[in-house]
Amino acid sequence: MDELTKSSDVMPEEAVSKNFIEQIIDKDLEEGKYKSVITRFPPEPNGYLHIGHAKSILLNYGLAKKYNGQFNLRFDDTNPTKEKTEFVESIAEDVRWLGADFEDRIFFASNYFRQMYEAAVFLIKKGKAFVCDLSAEEIREYRGTLTEPGKNSPYRERSVEENLALFEKMKNGEFADGACVLRAKIDMSSPNINMRDPVIYRVAHMTHHNTKDAWCIYPMYDFAHPIEDAIEGVSHSICTLEFEDHRPLYDWVVRELEYPQPPRQIEFAKMYLTNVVTGKRYIKKLVEEGVVDGWDDPRLVTIAALRRRGFTPESLKLFMELCGVSKSNSSVDYAMLEYCIREDLKCKRSRLMVVLRPLRLVIDNYPEGQSEMVEVLNNPEVPEMGSRQVAFGRELYIEQEDFMVEPPKKYFRLFPGNEVRLMNAYYVTCTGYETDDEGNVTAVHATYDPETKCGSGFNARKVKGTIHWVNAEDAVSITARLYENLIDEEKGVYNEDGTMNINPNSVTVVKGVAEPAIASAKPYDSFQFLRNGYFCVDYKDTTPEHLVFNRIASQKSGYKPA
Repeated sequence: MDELTKSSDVMPEEAVSKNFIEQIIDKDLEEGKYKSVITRFPPEPNGYLHIGHAKSILLNYGLAKKYNGQFNLRFDDTNPTKEKTEFVESIAEDVRWLGADFEDRIFFASNYFRQMYEAAVFLIKKGKAFVCDLSAEEIREYRGTLTEPGKNSPYRERSVEENLALFEKMKNGEFADGACVLRAKIDMSSPNINMRDPVIYRVAHMTHHNTKDAWCIYPMYDFAHPIEDAIEGVSHSICTLEFEDHRPLYDWVVRELEYPQPPRQIEFAKMYLTNVVTGKRYIKKLVEEGVVDGWDDPRLVTIAALRRRGFTPESLKLFMELCGVSKSNSSVDYAMLEYCIREDLKCKRSRLMVVLRPLRLVIDNYPEGQSEMVEVLNNPEVPEMGSRQVAFGRELYIEQEDFMVEPPKKYFRLFPGNEVRLMNAYYVTCTGYETDDEGNVTAVHATYDPETKCGSGFNARKVKGTIHWVNAEDAVSITARLYENLIDEEKGVYNEDGTMNINPNSVTVVKGVAEPAIASAKPYDSFQFLRNGYFCVDYKDTTPEHLVFNRIASQKSGYKPA
């Protein structure tokens, strides 16, 4: 994460103390428990990744990089009912985009199915696993509660030979789905329900995205995951807090399977963003119902959606750095995420004059048919980014909000009789306006003072308002999409019946005009539109003939860094 300190003036000075995970790793290395650090990101390919996954990716990769170790990408594809190759491909793309380099180490849990099967046989032979014929409902009944112990399955004391034979029949497809399961034999009176003889294999006659029809039994996640870590030599298995109660089972599996250097599970707190939808099942519902136009709809916070909207890997790294790593769950305001993208882009991107809601401005005393070039800095905060020439003529476009017939107090833009500066050009004074039959203003008229050209040294009088503009003659037509939260904040995320409160104004589409410099923009290119915020060329809806922009973030933020 060192590059973040260099690229942003908001990063805190390097702290002397380390987060709790780094302290654990330091101690493990010092005591010789592990010779090197190997971490992994283990997503299930049952949907697109969201911003919470980005924290896990960057944390695991950052730890491996810090300790000169190794970072693996591994798909926990043990559940064929929900997994797709589409999700595998999107996840790999997201991880690469974030800059987490797994090199050629892309693994699949399904590649270890043979070892997992052999591990299950090993446990049976040790008397640590048995085939159980109870139904799923009966297993729940036998499990007990948080205050009452469970009771043993009537099939718990089957002999090793019988269990081996039954498990072989499970593998050979001789049982229907749900007819029986393989359970670990641990302790039905354990205060931790996860240790009460958990199911470790079930029958599922389904085609797997990777192994096709080679298997009709599949391992459960809590059994498969520690085996995957052990096979790959993972030293520290970093996961979120909901797996803390599963850690005793994780440790039991690697201990009973007698791995010589078992991995260590460490949990950290998830990151929650206010008023956004991150749950895969809810995003899937939004996609299937057509509320959004796909997993990468810019109103979502999947990594694909953030990339499409215009967020950068650097902005997400900064965001994660500011959030930190802890053991306590907390919520983060979405405004902090927008703050991070502004900080990343403000000194990297050109600032263009773009009018999103055009209103025609006619400068009556400017010669007809004449135009001139004015110099505009690409980014006033970064002079080395240079400048460009922009045409100025008699007819321009300004924002509708920059003119009012009857302005309120402290309105310093155009109104009848008022003078403003046209950015990088001249002072103009409003002399009148035109309206349509319904009274809507359709054009504004003004005169300009030719002695007040920007850069001429003129300073005889000052004006309080400066507005941007686009020359009408060579204006480029664009479409811009302005976003609000997908969820209605005032009502909360969910209704009592479980449906989501969708904000009807979550996207507003406007037809605007821009200066010609924008014409060469390509998908994913981003700019600051003066006063309107940061925008990115949409890769999906942009055509060679017409540019479509997504607003990444508005110009101003209510967020203040601590």
